[in-house]
Amino acid sequence: MYRILMTESIKSLENAISHLGWEIPEDIRVEEPPNPELGDVASSVSFQLAKGLKRSPMDITKELLSVIVTPDIFKKIDSKGPYINFYADYGRFSRAVLDSVKEDYGRLEEKNRKIILEHTSANPNGPLHIGHIRNSIIGDSLARVLKSAGYNVETQYYVNDMGRQIAMIVWGIYNLEYDMDPVGKLDHEIGKLYFQVNEELRANPDLKVEVSALLKRYEKGDDVELEELFEDVVKKCLRGISTTCNRLNVKHDAFIWESRFIKNGSVAKILKSLDSYLQKNEVVYMDLNEYGIEKELILIRSDGTSLYSTRDLAYHVEKSEKSDTVIDVLGSDHKLAIDQLKIPLELLGAKKPETIFYEFITLPEGSMSTRRGVFISVDELMEEAVERAMKEIVKRRTDLDDKEMLKIAEQVGIGAIRYYIARLSPEKHIIFKWDEALSFERGCASIQYSHARACKLLEKADYNNDTAMDITDWVFEHPYEIELIKIISKFSSVIEESARMNRVHNIAQYSQDLASAFNKYYKSVQVIGSEKEDLRLLLVDKSRITIRNCLKLMGIEAPDVM
Repeated sequence: MYRILMTESIKSLENAISHLGWEIPEDIRVEEPPNPELGDVASSVSFQLAKGLKRSPMDITKELLSVIVTPDIFKKIDSKGPYINFYADYGRFSRAVLDSVKEDYGRLEEKNRKIILEHTSANPNGPLHIGHIRNSIIGDSLARVLKSAGYNVETQYYVNDMGRQIAMIVWGIYNLEYDMDPVGKLDHEIGKLYFQVNEELRANPDLKVEVSALLKRYEKGDDVELEELFEDVVKKCLRGISTTCNRLNVKHDAFIWESRFIKNGSVAKILKSLDSYLQKNEVVYMDLNEYGIEKELILIRSDGTSLYSTRDLAYHVEKSEKSDTVIDVLGSDHKLAIDQLKIPLELLGAKKPETIFYEFITLPEGSMSTRRGVFISVDELMEEAVERAMKEIVKRRTDLDDKEMLKIAEQVGIGAIRYYIARLSPEKHIIFKWDEALSFERGCASIQYSHARACKLLEKADYNNDTAMDITDWVFEHPYEIELIKIISKFSSVIEESARMNRVHNIAQYSQDLASAFNKYYKSVQVIGSEKEDLRLLLVDKSRITIRNCLKLMGIEAPDVM
């Protein structure tokens, strides 16, 4: 709804400029002023016009103000120096905002564009660990934002079932003592075996030849027993990974197996199409020097097997054919690989992916490695978060039973992880700090607490949001009411901007601003028992909806009780 202030101010400026016979700038600049005393929208259009008119911005502003018509949504327009300032009529504006906040508030008009967004895609050689979690949370949150912005989004997990890591695990099953039906969580058990195999190969590097032979046999595709074993390993690991993702509120619409691009002939077809660009010695590769990339792109190994990059190329061609936009969420260590991939994609006439690169997340204790068996799994991270949240809730709510406290602890603990990661732009490195993540004053819990406060207040007042209410003649006057309404009105604009940027940290910041504005209102403005009780309860309810929907965009639950 805040967009209406921007739209109406631009429209009035365009009409005034046209009335004066001047050329309308292609993009009239309007923004929210840093100080409410300077209005709700400010424009620097006079600076844009100054060069063409060869007049001072101050003179242009005076002439524009002499002819401009104030739209109904504003009470006045004036100037501060050469800037033109628009002041909202908070009677009309507030009514328009509150009327627009339905249960699905934040859901924008359909765009009729298909996006395939790939995220997580961790190798199925062990459990998800803290190094993967940023990929999952950025990808899942962005998918939610894009869907809310009106796009048709399909989220995909690209399953690396042909990688050397899987061949190592299969080798371990053949050569080491391993129970294929373990008692523990399957992805963790496979991770343990992967670690053991790495130890064996480190002690005896000659065994790598045996692993390579297994991979070659698998890719050849005529060994049914081996193929079933590879598939069984991957499926079992994915089952464990999916359980982790579900608890983290991360969803995937499709799991795309890498091997299908060998089996359906896609890789062979692409290699044939690129044949004139390929060079051969011991390996088949593309020389990318003429494209400004010094490192060549190897597509076929010396033993005749394809590489991850070869199958990834086929996968990206498929995504390109099935969507309008392709988005990849990848660690910053993949930048070279994506630059390499974009060259053959362009030669093949396929869409190049929009890529979100993120820096890594660590604990203060240091970095992790699945290969070395040194990592904190996402399962362990979630357990720790829920345990810590439980301790806080026990201290605060002795009136709740264990079941209720555990439910809230789960919501708060998982929410803390997701919010802590979503709140920073992907370009920034994160060191995960528990005290910050689980803060009831500054972290996600403070936002969830605002929602619970709103629910409690509405319940206490026995508020019924289905009751029709005539608010035509009611006016919001308290500055905290106006501030809250203004922030609520910006929700759709924040979603639009987040979708445009392919970023989610501004959603996280908005949620904190919204919760802070609601808390100020809650603490300072009497609701129940006031002359404007019905109107103020309506504002509380609209705040509740907006906070809930904002948290939902980040995959975070909004507790009714805390």
